[in-house]
Amino acid sequence: MLETLNLVILIAAGLVAVSVFTSLVSFRVGAPLLLVFLLVGLAAGEDGPGGIAFSDTRTAYFIGSIALAIILFDSGFRTRLATFRLAAAPALALATLGVAITAGVVGAGAHYLFGWAWTDGLLLGAIVGSTDAAAVFFLLRVGGVNLREMISATLEVESGSNDPMAIFLTMTLLGMITAGTVEADAAAGADLALELVRQMGLGFVAGLAGGYAIVQIVNRVNLEPALYPIVVLALALALSGATSLVGGSGFLAVYVAGIVCGNVRIRQQPALKNFQGGMTWLGQIGMFVTLGLLATPSQFGGFALEGFSLAAVLIFLARPLAVWLCLLPFGFTRSEIAFVSWVGLRGAVSILLAILPLISGLPNAQEIFNVTFLIVLTSLVLQGWTIRPMAQWLKLTVPARMGPVERIELELPGGQDHELVGYTVHPASAVAHGERIPRWARPVLILREGHAVRLQKAGKPQPGDRMYILATARQVPVLDALFAGATEQEHDPALFGDFDLDPDARLADLGAIYGFRVEKADAGLTVRAFLARELGDDIEPTDRVAYGDIDLVVRDIDEDHGITAVGLAVEHVEPDEPALPFFFSREDFSRAGRRIVNKVRRRRARAKVLARRRAAYDKPEPKPEEAAADGGTDEEPKSETAERPADAEPDGEPDIYRGPLT
Repeated sequence: MLETLNLVILIAAGLVAVSVFTSLVSFRVGAPLLLVFLLVGLAAGEDGPGGIAFSDTRTAYFIGSIALAIILFDSGFRTRLATFRLAAAPALALATLGVAITAGVVGAGAHYLFGWAWTDGLLLGAIVGSTDAAAVFFLLRVGGVNLREMISATLEVESGSNDPMAIFLTMTLLGMITAGTVEADAAAGADLALELVRQMGLGFVAGLAGGYAIVQIVNRVNLEPALYPIVVLALALALSGATSLVGGSGFLAVYVAGIVCGNVRIRQQPALKNFQGGMTWLGQIGMFVTLGLLATPSQFGGFALEGFSLAAVLIFLARPLAVWLCLLPFGFTRSEIAFVSWVGLRGAVSILLAILPLISGLPNAQEIFNVTFLIVLTSLVLQGWTIRPMAQWLKLTVPARMGPVERIELELPGGQDHELVGYTVHPASAVAHGERIPRWARPVLILREGHAVRLQKAGKPQPGDRMYILATARQVPVLDALFAGATEQEHDPALFGDFDLDPDARLADLGAIYGFRVEKADAGLTVRAFLARELGDDIEPTDRVAYGDIDLVVRDIDEDHGITAVGLAVEHVEPDEPALPFFFSREDFSRAGRRIVNKVRRRRARAKVLARRRAAYDKPEPKPEEAAADGGTDEEPKSETAERPADAEPDGEPDIYRGPLT
């Protein structure tokens, strides 16, 4: 017994260590790290060199559920409330309607391409209907892809909130299949809709209440500092289980609770972030390795056609159609819709849901599991490996807002809102080049070459100095910008313009200096106000607006997307974006509608002109006696030539319309 336990510990710890060290290779070759974890599990399984026979589906589902709850809580904890508000509407549309559309299209593909029963096809579609939170969060936050905040926020919120819909559809279809009640009618549809609303409503309310309770407990109870991260994570997992027991969505509850806890002042917040970051990595490794162990690659050959074909249906038809229909009302461009479609990564959640048919004992459960595994592998390889090139091709990347910064945070006992923040002075930082530290920041210690230096004698901060500053949490981002190194593209005039401008300068003054004409309605506007009016709410650095022959460029913004620095490019640069022949946006439809309306108006105006001309030419001339009765004059009658229009044809037929109307 003890030998078996020791062997299990050895194998589990060894697989985790191998997965961590394998990540070094992943970063070098650019492979999706979660794919590497999955391959480690496959290699350790019964068909791989490891030869470990693992077929306990219930244990695998248990491990995956706990890991997913940890990942979702940490994801919500790191999501700013402003980000959630920015993308809530489009993300929730994708998380509900988008999952249903994806499941329906994949189910139809399985039915018509391979003759699957409708229930089995829709069950597979529901299993692969949601994007994977672990994969999306890793690629967007760790993968180094800097996207416009609207796009990244939409993807993050969608991946964090769409699991309840996929779980609901999977459990509902699974229950219908096992119970033998597959007939659908209006009453059954209404019951399903109410059940969905109940689960998601309970999950959302429980998340709000649970998050508030966690904050109050942590802030009011005095514990050892090392215990706070443990109790927070334990309470989050308890919230997930309790919500599921009362019929709500536990995963949605834990994600919402994470958002609540991460956007208020909570004790030991720096320690919480570090601890949860490590637990999230452990959860990802454990979940993907376990699911890899559960798979049997020797069986994939018999399902390769179905797996790869349905993966193509999902990636190139179902996901793009669902995203296009859901994002069309929200004003996304063609490129943005295309990119959101491409980042529909499937991962551990889909494999986790594919275990449920195995647990329920469905006759074709193994086929569903193997096809799902092949779809996930295809998604991680094809989509996960091409996220960065796709974003660059679609021109959706933005420069990093700041360069590298080395920072540690120490919470002061009893310090309420204050923290002790430590920075290493980067050689290319603003502080190293003479920028003064704000007066509200209080340096308390400087370490230079390993020795403490008195503040009065330290002088100008030197590269490599370690400075400890007393500040509040909301002031830390300002200090980050001062101590961060320069970004690679910080001084590129092609991106940020040739000259730096005062954002509060008036357009009329700029026009007088640089010699471009300013419209009368814009003369009193500042550059900041003009750019905000033209760009709306979705403002990012390098955004530019043409004004005559020059471009006004956004150089920097604050956390609320307010413009803080502006540049001027002396030559207008036409944006070079790919011309996609599909993913028509709301603006495309608006332009097409305006063209149709204008065309109809022109035709109506032309018809009216033609009708008036025909009426004028067809009007009968008065007879001589009628003209005399009307008091005709003694003037000589007009000649025939004078009566004929100047543009009449020689044969006497009038040329009613010659040339285009203006």
